[in-house]
Amino acid sequence: MDLQGIKLTWLGHATFKIETPAGHIVIIDPWVSGNPSTPADMKKVTSVDALLCTHGHFDHIGDAVAIAKEHNPIVVGIFELCTWMEKKGAKRIAPMGIGGSQMVLDMNINMVHAQHSCSIQDGDQQVYGGVAGGYVIQFENGLKIYHAGDTGVFGDMRLIHELYHPDIAMIPIGDRFTMGPREAAYACELLRPKTVIPMHFGTFPLLTGTPAEFKKQAADVGVEVVEMYPGQTL
Repeated sequence: MDLQGIKLTWLGHATFKIETPAGHIVIIDPWVSGNPSTPADMKKVTSVDALLCTHGHFDHIGDAVAIAKEHNPIVVGIFELCTWMEKKGAKRIAPMGIGGSQMVLDMNINMVHAQHSCSIQDGDQQVYGGVAGGYVIQFENGLKIYHAGDTGVFGDMRLIHELYHPDIAMIPIGDRFTMGPREAAYACELLRPKTVIPMHFGTFPLLTGTPAEFKKQAADVGVEVVEMYPGQTL
């Protein structure tokens, strides 16, 4: 896998930190302080320029408000999630919708469909969070990374391949609330990336899908599977 100068760190679950070619720090699905998979020395965010939120569940935006207040990053997400974040103190929001694109820092971001629910736990209330999505991020060096968010497999993943041709795909494999290994392997056939990084597995006992089973299911698909460990930087 050639990241062409980009630094990619998995913080556990669906949370990734990316250092772009221009040196900007981006965190996708910021959940670290309460994330049991995040290494102890990485539970405090010290610098961030942009947050990309796929949807509003706690295990994806658990630290988004606190990070936004402390570091004032650009917050990218579906309209309803961004406006909720603004009410909670985020100063810079960049809302978007499924099928839309925008430039954020040195990234061209396309928001794509995800097959999942979306709500926000706000105190003792669950509020409407818009819809769940994923992102295809194109960097100035031409590399394209697809973060699927939480999703089941869906036929229009083929459109994501045809429209955006992602080089690297981060896809959930944990089962129960997202795709399991079998469905994730089929998703690879539709997406046809060069490299797949499995995520959203092992964090809780209910997430029973494993990288070993995913590799077995995807053995004939023709993609490189890169199994990262929490805290690892590529």
